[in-house]
Amino acid sequence: MVGIAVVGAGAWGKNHIRVFSEIPNVHLKYICDSDPSRLTKLQKSYPQSKMVEKVASLLQDPEVKGIVIASSAISHFPLAKESLLSGKDVLVEKPLALNVRDADELVRIAEEKSRILMVGHLLIYHPVVDRLKEMVASEELGRIHYIYTQRVNLGVIRQDENALWSFAPHDLSVILELFNEKPVVVSAHGESYIQKNIEDVVFLSLHFSDGKMANIHLSWLDPHKVRKITIVGAKKMVVFDDMEASEKLKIYDKGVGSLSYDSYGEYLSLRFGDITIPNIKMVEPLRAEAEHFIRCIESREKPKTGGRDGLEVVKILVAAQKSLGQKGFPVDL
Repeated sequence: MVGIAVVGAGAWGKNHIRVFSEIPNVHLKYICDSDPSRLTKLQKSYPQSKMVEKVASLLQDPEVKGIVIASSAISHFPLAKESLLSGKDVLVEKPLALNVRDADELVRIAEEKSRILMVGHLLIYHPVVDRLKEMVASEELGRIHYIYTQRVNLGVIRQDENALWSFAPHDLSVILELFNEKPVVVSAHGESYIQKNIEDVVFLSLHFSDGKMANIHLSWLDPHKVRKITIVGAKKMVVFDDMEASEKLKIYDKGVGSLSYDSYGEYLSLRFGDITIPNIKMVEPLRAEAEHFIRCIESREKPKTGGRDGLEVVKILVAAQKSLGQKGFPVDL
């Protein structure tokens, strides 16, 4: 049995608690939260776990092999650092840290201590993203021209982070995974409508050295709940709509053909082919992420979303925040 402790029992932390409690070879030994009322409620559902308000006791327990940090973003760095220095493997929710210096320090500590440092880039564990990666790698879509994503909702309005830091790590992690390269220029526009200096809506653009582009629309102030990724390639186009119950992935055999000639001159022909909806076996991404963390603890394999992946996302977020403050002025990476 692998001993696990979850730190943070808020809305998302409860999902981690549920998933780790269901994995057969895991003992969810501790649930930690600073709010005793949360712990009292959880004790009834998870009597096998110890409820604690401080992390010290679980860090000192040799039976605890892994720490899952699902607390507020500002606490990610200090809790992850303390956990790594205590000899624990760590799964920390996104973002890894709130600045590049802290993220880089966590990566360094993990490597020096030979500890697993994994970041909760959840969509990387989504079966549809696995399929997208296969399609891009095999060049089924042809050369990728651009990608755009929408992550909007009329949802939880945070006070400790803006829409960029709250939502963008999901899409950035997928874009970096699919493109397998880093952007060279970042620009972001946004506005604060509800709370001063906390952007409710952000439009983030990434430019890559070979001409590819990516655009990300982020908002918690929108009439629609949209979780969509569109990829436009030279041969085909594809849409991943995570709000669809079953038909989450649609492949469009559409594009622009080669030059044609007729009596009126030359022109580009448009191609309109079939729409394919592949059958993809679905699993809960959070369950897949949790099982991967346990496997990394046991086998010492490198996580799919390791500390360096988290560091690259933080670098883009910091550059995007700088661009936001400069009214969208492009920032080199």
